Amino acid sequence: MGYRPTVGEVRITEPGRDGPSAVRRESVALLRAVGERLQGRDLAAAAATLTFFSGISLVAWLLLAVWSTTWWWGADGAEQRLLALQVLVPDDMGGRGPYVELVRAGTAMGLLAAVVLLFPASFYGEGLRRAALALRPKPRSNPDRFTGWRARAGLLPVAVVLPVLAWGWFSVGELTVPWSPEGGGPGPWHLVLRVVVGFHATWLVLSALLAWAFAVVMPRSPRPRVAVVGGLVVGAFLAGFLHGFQSFLAIPIDIGLPYAGLGVVGGVVAVGLWLYVVHVVLLVGYTAVSAVDDRLLERAEARSEAVA
Repeated sequence: MGYRPTVGEVRITEPGRDGPSAVRRESVALLRAVGERLQGRDLAAAAATLTFFSGISLVAWLLLAVWSTTWWWGADGAEQRLLALQVLVPDDMGGRGPYVELVRAGTAMGLLAAVVLLFPASFYGEGLRRAALALRPKPRSNPDRFTGWRARAGLLPVAVVLPVLAWGWFSVGELTVPWSPEGGGPGPWHLVLRVVVGFHATWLVLSALLAWAFAVVMPRSPRPRVAVVGGLVVGAFLAGFLHGFQSFLAIPIDIGLPYAGLGVVGGVVAVGLWLYVVHVVLLVGYTAVSAVDDRLLERAEARSEAVA
């Protein structure tokens, strides 16, 4: 008898075998598998957990990214070039002020301050692993040990490639400055170019980081090729959400209005809500990547048994 997938499994057909109909069937099967894996799991709580850890680590990673540009341009040169990018940050909600403070603090740091920052930055790895574990069935044997330390250590190698990623991303930002309204490009085509180029730069950086997180930091990590493809797909969604946040900052409203004019409180809440939505997308993407990897592994084992 031929192999028949059970309910909730992702059935992978041979490429080109059934054409577009096969792609539709696989997509529906994947959505069903993701839904069944998330059934009974508190996705909202897992995303909230990851958002909490990001509150500890996000600013640390941003400071490290800014500081790493001083390797290439020097402290004064990096500050001058990064401050010129503030025209890309919408100021309707006061977003430029925090950006300027971030740049000045990051470019003024020394090596010791950067090393100390690695400690809070590593907490994002712990958040990733704990949130992912909350969405997976608890194993009866061989439980996840040293969860926090393993995840934090697994994320730290990102700091090695961060200077290259930050240099590339900020360099693309410099390219798009002339296409901004304040940089001399108020036309609609300048807006399209700025969005397209910025999206792809953000997408590639996020994809590299996500591929590493899927393959090293997350529990029951998928195989490298699945992690890379998953990083590219999930990175595209996250890049879109981050560009949505940039558009959100361009809305001319008082962000502190719901809190009696306290702009700092309103800003923190707004950033937290966007991070929460981003982390929901990330965790759903991780679940989909895990489902595909498990199904491919099952198919490989079935073929091996058939050959034997």
